[in-house]
Amino acid sequence: MKTTLATTAALALALTAQAEFKIDRSAMSEKYWSIWNDEVQAKIDADIERNRKADATFEVEAPDGTEVKAAQITHAFFFGAHIFNFDQLGKKEWNDRYKALYDQENGLFNSATVAFYWRTLEQYPNAPRFAAGYEDSEEYWCREYAIDPEGCKAKPHWRRPAVDPVISFLKTRRVRIHGHPLVWGNNEWHTPTWLWDDFCPEGEKAALERVTGVKIPVRDVTRPICTKNMGPNSAWRGWQRAWAEIYAKLSEEEIAALVPTFVKAQHDFYEKRIREIGARYGTRVDSWDVVNESATDWARGKGAKNDLPVTKSHYGLMPANYAYEALVLARKYMRPDAWLNVNEYNMDAFPGQIADLERNGATFDVVGSQMHLFNPAESKKLAAGEFTAETRQKVSPEGIATTMAKVAKASGGRPIHLSEITITAPDNSPKGQMVQAIIMRNCYRAWFAVEKMNGITWWNVVDNCGAPGEPSISGIFTRDMQPKAAYFAMDDLINREWKTKTSVVAKGGKVSFRGFRGRYRLTWKDAEGKDRSKFVEVE
Repeated sequence: MKTTLATTAALALALTAQAEFKIDRSAMSEKYWSIWNDEVQAKIDADIERNRKADATFEVEAPDGTEVKAAQITHAFFFGAHIFNFDQLGKKEWNDRYKALYDQENGLFNSATVAFYWRTLEQYPNAPRFAAGYEDSEEYWCREYAIDPEGCKAKPHWRRPAVDPVISFLKTRRVRIHGHPLVWGNNEWHTPTWLWDDFCPEGEKAALERVTGVKIPVRDVTRPICTKNMGPNSAWRGWQRAWAEIYAKLSEEEIAALVPTFVKAQHDFYEKRIREIGARYGTRVDSWDVVNESATDWARGKGAKNDLPVTKSHYGLMPANYAYEALVLARKYMRPDAWLNVNEYNMDAFPGQIADLERNGATFDVVGSQMHLFNPAESKKLAAGEFTAETRQKVSPEGIATTMAKVAKASGGRPIHLSEITITAPDNSPKGQMVQAIIMRNCYRAWFAVEKMNGITWWNVVDNCGAPGEPSISGIFTRDMQPKAAYFAMDDLINREWKTKTSVVAKGGKVSFRGFRGRYRLTWKDAEGKDRSKFVEVE
């Protein structure tokens, strides 16, 4: 059976009907609740009321005294998740349940992050995987899962579905589309191996090795990115170490003089990638992580825009001024109203980088920030009320407030997108799931209350479907797509606590009410008793 809009709504309703979230406070210690106390919760409620709601007045053709019902049907705020496991879960019913989560009106997520990782999108030069082949089909993944469930994760395109079918699906659900990422220096996850292997001439490689005595390791492009291939002695780590040795011996000018063909090819391919993605998706994607996790390079470099020929990136050699140039190219090739994001985890360096980009004329619309609570042991400690310096910064009320104030100050008034959120359970027992749900609920409420926040994106929706090194129990669904407590907690916030349903009385042909920002359906009966309705926006 094909998944229709009606099917999606039915699946979403079936999920919601299974259970409503009820906090089991006993899952957390009194010490935890003393930190997330009633006073803290009251302040969060007040900030949500002030920052997420608005007063609105609308005209209605209704006699004075008529009851008018106002029901919110969509959110202005973005509640998202990545959709990297599209059609890959191994069973059709699991895929259908997964897809049902992404729906503007009937689902949990009204925003989806779509994978544009270069290494897997363009496995071979000049041959991007925009359109789906058989290996992207649901049939293929169901077959592979039946043969070897764990082996699926060793496929090079696991969590990297072809883009066309994902975007087409999201368009039918009217879900906001966020592309991630356009430019990222990471040579394990993003930059294709062929860029260096095929477009740096052997003579230039030999000259670099001869001058420095450093041999850059050859990475096996046929080996998937998985934990066993990412250890400290892997070719991927060796690649970073080799470039660090070269940086210590040569200046940017000296490196560029030894590998000029590669420097030009690298620059040209970066522009070609953004140009081609813009031509195909520039009018269909709403926002982009244009440059991802570049602040560390900025902090160790010579500024956002300089006269050096290359960037000594901690990932490996990168084009000159790559963060700045990426923003310039994205503004050129994406639609004018697309939101351009600068996404980052290094909050110490990020404010300085943002200011430097602005000084040099780069334009962008949103700043992205991440929060990953990866370690199940840390979640267990949190349940006992034991906050480390790291977890206090990440998931305590004062830590969240301090971090978000720092990001807001750096943003220059721009909206903030919490672009990647991971909160793992200590285990998948009922108590462990409740611990995850409570941490998530408190954090979501605190983030939702932040004035400049415009969206929160959960990362791994399904257990055991994350990237290597990410926790296997950080999903809001088990691997067989059974909802966990965190799902019900999130659904309760998004579709109940933060959706306005009210009744007001018409007076003078108008109604007024206060509600969460978004789209509403007003319904009433006119003077003749006929049903009337209209759609309005609370802004």
